[in-house]
Amino acid sequence: MTSTSEIIIKSEALEQNVKFVRSLLDKSTILSAVIKGNAYGHGTNIIVPALESLGVNHFSVYSSAEARIAFEVKSPKSKIMIMGFIYKDDYQWVIENNIEFFVSCPEEFKRVVETINRIQKKAIIHIDLETGMNRTGLGIAQLKKIIPQIKANENLLRIRGISSHFAGAESIANHSRIKKQFSVFKRRIKLLNENGISSEIKHIASSAATINYPETRLDLVRVGILLYGYWPTAETFIHYIHRRKDKTDPLRRALRWCTEVALVKTVPEGEFIGYGLSFQAQRTIKIMIIPVGYSNGYSRSLSNNGHVIVNGYIAPIVGAVNMNMIICEITDLPEIKVGDKVTLIGKQDENEISFTSFAEMNNSLNYEILARLPENIIRKLV
Repeated sequence: MTSTSEIIIKSEALEQNVKFVRSLLDKSTILSAVIKGNAYGHGTNIIVPALESLGVNHFSVYSSAEARIAFEVKSPKSKIMIMGFIYKDDYQWVIENNIEFFVSCPEEFKRVVETINRIQKKAIIHIDLETGMNRTGLGIAQLKKIIPQIKANENLLRIRGISSHFAGAESIANHSRIKKQFSVFKRRIKLLNENGISSEIKHIASSAATINYPETRLDLVRVGILLYGYWPTAETFIHYIHRRKDKTDPLRRALRWCTEVALVKTVPEGEFIGYGLSFQAQRTIKIMIIPVGYSNGYSRSLSNNGHVIVNGYIAPIVGAVNMNMIICEITDLPEIKVGDKVTLIGKQDENEISFTSFAEMNNSLNYEILARLPENIIRKLV
């Protein structure tokens, strides 16, 4: 064992989630699986082959660093699309390996032009438009400036896509802003077309937009969180089930995080547990020590607040979450012994610690907790 806990990825859950997302799409719409942040903490090396076995062969990453990791584990038929940062020295590698990538500013395009003219190979690009997110993307002035440059180099450019990103499609409060963005997106596409620039596909929809704004699914959707079994927000789930007779959740959580009991001991009445004075035993109690702490992605905010499942029973955390361990009270539980399985996130017998509840206890988003799960935790597909 190289880590003190393990993450189990459930293939049946992934299959169900892919099936659900595909049920929303036209047959011609490409499903691009977003695998940024180590596949939302699930492990790129696990998720890419697992999704390929389910017929997914397009993957979206944030950076060229993430693209390199995905490239090593993907099959030759699968495609990678970089939606964000490319290291200056990686442009040649990206282009030579037919990796698709966003062009979001004139400086990036300049590096693309320098590289394609030097190596004489076509770059597969997506023109990324600023439509109201005010993050990355070509604004209208930049777009007008770059159009002649695209035309001048079109023999070495394959314009695979025109893209943008919605600002907050997961919340109804952003409805007007989303509608405006989509309108701007269509106008920018028209401008490009009027200047003789067209693309093979157009895409703007994330997981939330795929659910909340069906008209924005277009030729490709970039879906991340849904594939792993989580809704972007509770509001998105409510929106989905609102007009449906079946109110059950169609998604299945793909991840279970577990470890085992490292030590069991008794603490006398009146003694403090762990660092500081945050927990004092009001009676003689029994505790177990678990070899997972904040260095393993288990937040300190769960000190005296979180809980785990051991042998099917809920056990509360007592004292502070340490760097490498947490302490739980097991006084009133049936005998617990060293080596017993402990579930940090997931289901064990009749009890469950959902990722949503875990995130809420952390006062964080699903996305944040998932992405912060350390890469050195062992991950297994079952």
